[in-house]
Amino acid sequence: MQPSLLDKLACPMDKGDLSLNIYTRDTTGNIIEGMLHCAHCNRQYPIIYGLPILAPDEYRQPTLENNITRHWPKELTN
Repeated sequence: MQPSLLDKLACPMDKGDLSLNIYTRDTTGNIIEGMLHCAHCNRQYPIIYGLPILAPDEYRQPTLENNITRHWPKELTN
């Protein structure tokens, strides 16, 4: 995901602004792994393989998100 894309993204639940925690980048600066966070509703959305997963609650797949939450647990608690 290109960092400039953050300006165009919003929380799918309440349309709130998202903040970004970057875990890994590629050599061109694109985000490979990270987490988007909505301060308004306190939901988190992972970035996996460069793709932001912005699915509403009823369409989220915990098995897909578990890989990033297991790999970056310390970063998720900060």
